[in-house]
Amino acid sequence: MQILKLKETIAFMDYRRGAMIFSIILMLASVFSLATNKLSLGLDFTGGTLIEVGFENRADLTKIRQILDSNGFDDAVVQLYGSSRDVVIRLAEREGVKVEMLGNEVISALEKGTGQAMQMRRIEFVGGSVGDDLAEQGGLAMLTALICILVYVAFRFEWRFALGSVFALFHDVLLTLGLFSVLKLEFDLTVLAAILAVIGYSLNDTIVVSDRIRENFRKIREGEPAEIINISLTQTLSRTFITSITTLLVLAALFFRGGELIHGFATALLFGVFVGTYSSIYVASAVALGFGISKEDLIPEVIEKEGSDQEEMTP
Repeated sequence: MQILKLKETIAFMDYRRGAMIFSIILMLASVFSLATNKLSLGLDFTGGTLIEVGFENRADLTKIRQILDSNGFDDAVVQLYGSSRDVVIRLAEREGVKVEMLGNEVISALEKGTGQAMQMRRIEFVGGSVGDDLAEQGGLAMLTALICILVYVAFRFEWRFALGSVFALFHDVLLTLGLFSVLKLEFDLTVLAAILAVIGYSLNDTIVVSDRIRENFRKIREGEPAEIINISLTQTLSRTFITSITTLLVLAALFFRGGELIHGFATALLFGVFVGTYSSIYVASAVALGFGISKEDLIPEVIEKEGSDQEEMTP
């Protein structure tokens, strides 16, 4: 089989050095932000009380913060929730105080301070020990997923592809965490679930590309590894593009119309799918090429059957 003409093939690997430099810069920026800003962990991880309040008129967040601060709730985090009249208040865990009593104190202070009638829509409490367990289990879940992927891809393809796949997944997770750190978005269990979904999506895309690269390494007799990888990426580009666009359309609908409850989930998936598509093309393949992947590494060994030499010598 002859190599496709150069004009029919997109030279992805010609830009791999620039892409890797760009990815490393983004990863370093994410690490810096995580070290300085950290993640804005939700109650699922930190523990505490969440109170959703519906105001009669438009809520003034600055005034609400001042009222809560003057009434002993100086640790309160106040945010709008879906509309200008719905407010979510997060309070740190308080020992010896019942949740219902705490909610009544907050509502009473706000009614006196604002002069508005309001309704407590919901109140939730998560213990600090539960939050610690969730954070630990969530981190172990991501680490276990990466290790299992490393073993599977190394067994299914080749160890260079395994390193490229894991590096691409680490790249996607780190950039997604960096986005939440930079924008100071709340990181809760729904976002953690979205990151695990991003790992699965990115891996699926990487496996498809790796399978085509392996197939072309075995079929195409002439050509450098970079050329064969370019051919493989070009052949899978339409599939990658269609899959990504349809997925992003659904996620965009969730992002704009899904409500505040799944806003973080949709944000993580939107960014993760975009980054995952990029990493499956430039990161995973570029890492495998950088480690010196070649045809000899992917062509299966021919095992001679016992007694074959004697059969050939028989007249």
